[in-house]
Amino acid sequence: MALGPLWLGLALWGALHTQAQDSTPNPIPAPPLHKVPLQPDFQNELFQGKWYILGVAGNEINEEKHSQLKMYTTTYELNEDNSYNVTFILPWNQRCDPWGTTFIPSFQPGLFTLGNIERYPGIQSYTVRVVTTDYNEVATMFFMKVYNNQEFFKITLYGRTKELSPELKENFIGFAKSLGLTDEHIVFPVPNDECIYK
Repeated sequence: MALGPLWLGLALWGALHTQAQDSTPNPIPAPPLHKVPLQPDFQNELFQGKWYILGVAGNEINEEKHSQLKMYTTTYELNEDNSYNVTFILPWNQRCDPWGTTFIPSFQPGLFTLGNIERYPGIQSYTVRVVTTDYNEVATMFFMKVYNNQEFFKITLYGRTKELSPELKENFIGFAKSLGLTDEHIVFPVPNDECIYK
């Protein structure tokens, strides 16, 4: 069953699968949230702006299936209530599809939930956690969704530029493996000029 454009955007962003039946039947269990670091003293205003997606890992990611994933961007725009309007620009079927949502602040700085979650059938909860960031160059994000009573998680390496240093790559791989993922669950999107400057 093909997914509609909004759900497709959420699926690519949150789990990188294109059909509901592609979900992993027995995914690697998501780590307890208290075991996932949270950026101390998170600064909302410094985090906003455009980020390039340099690395993606998760229990729905399959290196073979997603090895040709093209680099995409996400832009965070801070609202007065400290929520973010988040816009993804995804290269998809020879087009550049912008897709947006809202991240609502939670009880701790750097912890968010998905706004208007009722728009996404099957998603029971969606948590966004800023693991670490220096605001100017790099950030590591943790996303966890409960979809049809199954937990799926993803970590994403953001960069302010398209450059991925060997050190950043190794640190990202190490963090992914510390959460129980293996090499086959880690991909590094292919740098490209398609969509990411729009």
